[in-house]
Amino acid sequence: MHSILTLYSHFLNIPALQSPPKREIKRMSLHLTHDLAEAHKSLLRLSGVVEKMIDQAVQSLVARQADVALMVIGQDEEIDRIEVKIEEDCLKMLALHQPVAADLRRITTMMKINNDLERMADLACNIAQRAISVHEYPDFQLQSGLQQMALMAINMVRRSLDAFVRQDVNLALEVIRSDDAVDSKNVDVIAVLNDQMQRDISQISPAMHCFSASRHLEQIADHAVSIAEDTIYMVRGEIVRHRQHPPVSFQSHSSP
Repeated sequence: MHSILTLYSHFLNIPALQSPPKREIKRMSLHLTHDLAEAHKSLLRLSGVVEKMIDQAVQSLVARQADVALMVIGQDEEIDRIEVKIEEDCLKMLALHQPVAADLRRITTMMKINNDLERMADLACNIAQRAISVHEYPDFQLQSGLQQMALMAINMVRRSLDAFVRQDVNLALEVIRSDDAVDSKNVDVIAVLNDQMQRDISQISPAMHCFSASRHLEQIADHAVSIAEDTIYMVRGEIVRHRQHPPVSFQSHSSP
């Protein structure tokens, strides 16, 4: 454990800390509580921005609004900056406070969710780019299945973030179970797009852009699942990732 903290300290140019005397433990605990609260607020602000970006990216695709798509893409650098800042703050907490148990799980979960949110923002930008490309084909009919899939993915993102904020493991399980429906819808969307391309070769280019958008939506849903899984770990200390059959529900209980 000490060697890991030394590595963090070297990375952040912070002197490695020795075990604090008892009289300092309470003061350090108060600092950790404050730093955790600030990082949590930053993460919630980031989640709100990313959720809006996904909404706008889908809107730009469905409503053929290139200006909205450009607005989404223009936010990417700011999202990257915020993501880096949150990660740095979490690393500093690990190095300075040497958290254990629930505090350690909370910090590591915030770091992982922070990364998921940044990847979602990237995928929203990718969808916006596809929307700009599809905008050049006004006669191309956007299928309803893609719009339905977008609503499903957005709903998963909202519920996963809600589960994290409320520390609701059963809501997190619902998000995990929702993923199969999105995967199935993606298969349906691809089948329809393939049919469109086979019937009319002039539709190949816009259909391929929609194919990519569908794949990006599926990936956004996968990140929502990751947030839900990490929420369960944060609350219960239990890893449910990669389980073929996750629990149906959890009893009211949390790990220390």
